[in-house]
Amino acid sequence: MPFYKKSFNKQQGVYYPRAIVQGKPVETETIAKDLSKISTVSNSDVQAVLGDISGVMHTRMSQGKSVHIKGLGYFRYVLDTKGVKDVKDFNFSKQVQAVRVEFIPERTRMSNGTYSRALVESDELEWIELSPDTEDQDPAPGGDDDRPVIE
Repeated sequence: MPFYKKSFNKQQGVYYPRAIVQGKPVETETIAKDLSKISTVSNSDVQAVLGDISGVMHTRMSQGKSVHIKGLGYFRYVLDTKGVKDVKDFNFSKQVQAVRVEFIPERTRMSNGTYSRALVESDELEWIELSPDTEDQDPAPGGDDDRPVIE
């Protein structure tokens, strides 16, 4: 069951629900154990493959490809950039502010014409409201910039 808090947007003057991450992240070892329980692959084999996946994905994305993991979604490199008014001032290295990885969940077309996204079974999610005085936890290293928050 995921958690949310009521957040106030000062600029728009409205309240909106904000997803909250609680506790420490689930680490690779735990995911590997869970996967080994539902498959015929051993925990150590799963960990070995998961341990190498980021390097393989980087290699393929650095070749200009997107990576599709069936049942999960698509990954690709995207750029955070600043623009220039005149093409003469165009300078790739000065305009690129960051390289990010974009993730687009896999989607499946439903019989009613709508789409269902991988990892999001909204009809199965029961959201629990946290009280305003519950402290937000920052489980990811590097501060708020790295924390996955869905808004």
